[in-house]
Amino acid sequence: MQKTLVVLSMLILCTNVFAQTRSFTRDGLDYIVELPSPSWRVLSRVDVHEHAEFINGNDYGNGYLRLRKKLVLPDTSAEDLFRTDEKSELQSLPGYVVCSDSQGAEFKGHLVGKVFSYEYISNGRSMDGRIYYLQLDSRIFYALHFTVASEKLTGLSDQMDSIARSFRLK
Repeated sequence: MQKTLVVLSMLILCTNVFAQTRSFTRDGLDYIVELPSPSWRVLSRVDVHEHAEFINGNDYGNGYLRLRKKLVLPDTSAEDLFRTDEKSELQSLPGYVVCSDSQGAEFKGHLVGKVFSYEYISNGRSMDGRIYYLQLDSRIFYALHFTVASEKLTGLSDQMDSIARSFRLK
């Protein structure tokens, strides 16, 4: 009887965890991503194209995700992409410090790639960034660029990994 209650409790817990996860996609996007909790919501941002971006709650410090498709030359590596993004964008951030020594860590989900970490300051607040470069083929990477307030990183790092692991093409 006690074993049955434990198993039943585990099933209910698993069902609640999966019930909170929801898939996101829309017309015009070639990917699907699983958002791990209802607090993650989509924002539309238009520059040259319309982009779906994601925020955790109402504060960018609680977690923010930009997702981009990158067309590259053959033989471009995730390290090459990070060095380019570092020079064009990251090094200009106040208090920028690379944490992953520009080598990144192997990452596996539906797509494989590397993840790079860095720190910076935004409006006097310590922030952490993670960029997952997921490789589709020799010419296409997807960059999932997360930022979060440093004090919230521990609680959100599993969610960031989960979102990156879930990323897949339609």
